[in-house]
Amino acid sequence: FREPCMQLMDKYGMSACECYYDSYAIYKGKKKLEGLPATYANTDDEVTSLEVYCKDPHNGLEITLQYSVFEKLDVITRSVKVKNGGADPIELRRLLSACVELDSKDYDMITLYGTWARERHVQRNPLHFGKQLVDSCRGATSHAHNNFIAIVDHKATEDYGDCYGFALCYSGSFVAGCEVNQYEKTRVFSGINPYDFSWHLDLGEEFQAPEVIMVFSASGIGTMSRTFHDVMRNNLTRGKWKDIRRPILINNWEATYFNFDTDKLLDIARESAKAGIEMLVMDDGWFGHRNDDKSSLGDWFVNEDKIKGGLKHLVDEVNKLGLKFGIWFEPEMISPDSELYKAHPDWCIHVPGREKSIARHQYVLDFSRKDVRDYIFNEMYKVLSVNKVDYLKWDFNRNLSEIGSAALPPERQKEVAHRFVLGTYEVMDRLTKAFPDMLLENCSGGGGRFDPGMLYYSPQIWTSDNTDPLERLSIQFGTSMCYPASTMGAHVSASKRAGYDTKANVALWGTFGYELDPNRFTEEESELIKAQVAEYHKYYDVIHYGELYRLISPFENEFRAAWMFVSQDKDEALVTSVVIKRPEDRGFTLRLKGLDPAKYYVDEDDGEIYSGALLMNAGICLDFNGEWDGDSFKKHFKAVK
Repeated sequence: FREPCMQLMDKYGMSACECYYDSYAIYKGKKKLEGLPATYANTDDEVTSLEVYCKDPHNGLEITLQYSVFEKLDVITRSVKVKNGGADPIELRRLLSACVELDSKDYDMITLYGTWARERHVQRNPLHFGKQLVDSCRGATSHAHNNFIAIVDHKATEDYGDCYGFALCYSGSFVAGCEVNQYEKTRVFSGINPYDFSWHLDLGEEFQAPEVIMVFSASGIGTMSRTFHDVMRNNLTRGKWKDIRRPILINNWEATYFNFDTDKLLDIARESAKAGIEMLVMDDGWFGHRNDDKSSLGDWFVNEDKIKGGLKHLVDEVNKLGLKFGIWFEPEMISPDSELYKAHPDWCIHVPGREKSIARHQYVLDFSRKDVRDYIFNEMYKVLSVNKVDYLKWDFNRNLSEIGSAALPPERQKEVAHRFVLGTYEVMDRLTKAFPDMLLENCSGGGGRFDPGMLYYSPQIWTSDNTDPLERLSIQFGTSMCYPASTMGAHVSASKRAGYDTKANVALWGTFGYELDPNRFTEEESELIKAQVAEYHKYYDVIHYGELYRLISPFENEFRAAWMFVSQDKDEALVTSVVIKRPEDRGFTLRLKGLDPAKYYVDEDDGEIYSGALLMNAGICLDFNGEWDGDSFKKHFKAVK
């Protein structure tokens, strides 16, 4: 009588299902999920997996419950696969990926909500009788809700209390939440949103549900987050760029928008090279006849009126300046004003006979179709294979509506949304295999598809289109509940609300880069950018591979935010604090976390030496008599050898 994890309909229109245990298997390592992203074992000794095999003797349905236990982390993953082993077709109406029973209702639920330019803000509420959940029916995870939730003790803090975290490794419509029943028991669930979903299983066909990454912490929310960070850094992201230093990039979007040509891009590249920036990214507007956002998506050929001399000439000239080159695509979209749409108007997602809703002057390509996927991949391959492209920004700016396909029969129309996601994964997989040295960054109008599924293909995701450093504090604090700094695209922009020091201090909590025109810098600003580039290289390892400790949350303090990174060996720490709004007090004591209490640390600013115990218990006294809105500071500590 509670929220079910599986529903089906048989040939008689009945939904009855009996799932009986049949057998099991335990083995070292972890299998891949067919067509889906999932965590993996670097070595077989790292993970032990369990498969529980069940059957329904009446309809022949075979159900495999898949669990993997990470030996050195408090992580269990869970997914499920069903196979029609009977004689008749079955309609799968719902198949959630995880269901966990807790023996109390005395918990809070933490979720990450938001909208465009205000993604992943933290929401925390006590559980109540009945159902409480977050979801998306947009065909993507969305800006509105992330597919991470946590169930925590009422009194849980960053450092205290039991916490259960759940992150769905999927990039489409989802549901995640819990139900408290009349006996004060809590059921937690997560998986593909059953709204407008079904999957037709003929004899012998299988359906694989996505994986849920489940984390437990007995020592607070901070430990839960750091465990998620560890498993995502080490067992989810893949490829060349997982473990090597990524280049500092400058993106021309906020500098030029659509108004650029070869000369303007090279002007940006020259000034960027002087500052030590390592890569130029050419954003939207280089293809078809696209001079605004009303045309040409799908026409992935170079606009040589803008890119004079062709793309190879531009790339070569950028490379001569010592910079790598990156490019923007929006592969899943099509403009009505495009050569592709004129040739194939049925290639967009639509319901035949009904008007097609347009958003952002574009439609969504039907990536459930192999012919569409092959065409787009081949067009991208033509550009990428003959030019030295080191980075690709994959954007997704419009959610799915009127979800239908001209290529599927009626009984499979409710499969389109999931098939679309599988199609996106397939093209990304082909792309990363064809160009293994290319860094792929995901984007969805900023952070609209920031989820574990995307991280399997791209080690970093553009966190938000909002680059204001004070707004970014809440966005990055919320994102860090589940996702590590190495995955968070964060750039310095021309935002006016804070100086370049604070912009850089906030952007260092991420992949770091720039969104501005360096030709407009004063001499003083140019020198400041050079210093920031040097800091990026200096602090890279402690930020990207260290442990994050949230010290003061902008959701709990209207005046300040503070955080720190500590290296795995506890020998290095970087502490950052930002003034959101000038407080009445003129100083405060900041207690640090995560250090070795027995070690001694030198403050690089003044050479003072403190024990780890002092820094964590007494803290450091900070005198800010002159602080104003948007001011910030960093402190770097190294262990005394």
